[in-house]
Amino acid sequence: MHFVKESIIRASPERVFAFHELPDALDRLLPPWETARVVLPPKNLHAGTRTIVETKLFGFYKVRWEALHTAYDPPRMFEDVQVKGPFKSWRHRHIVEPHELGARLLDDIEYEPPFSIFGRLAAPLLVERRLKRLFDYRHEVTRRWAEASESI
Repeated sequence: MHFVKESIIRASPERVFAFHELPDALDRLLPPWETARVVLPPKNLHAGTRTIVETKLFGFYKVRWEALHTAYDPPRMFEDVQVKGPFKSWRHRHIVEPHELGARLLDDIEYEPPFSIFGRLAAPLLVERRLKRLFDYRHEVTRRWAEASESI
């Protein structure tokens, strides 16, 4: 399955990428309504770096999500894949491209939900809706930070 979130941010691609390299970027990107907490923050975004986040599914089932950074090409892209967690598979590419107004931020996620056909049937309602809300929030947080002191 595939999920994409795209935003135009009025800041340079370098500035937008720099936000993601902040030591507390992942904490900043966790919405207040989510039950997730960062157990092991990434030391950096370089390939080989691991991150662990603990979250709850359906409001009560606690899961640990371990991600491995597999690609790093500043200020254009970094990628992480799920090593262990709630999805059958998860690949997330964070892409930053130049745009006439500043930068285009693109989160491109390829995933396979758990529970076989049942997971695929439930994904539009349960997974896609949650991802949309989560990445709307993340893009707004990134936009506010990147545009705060940048003029194009």
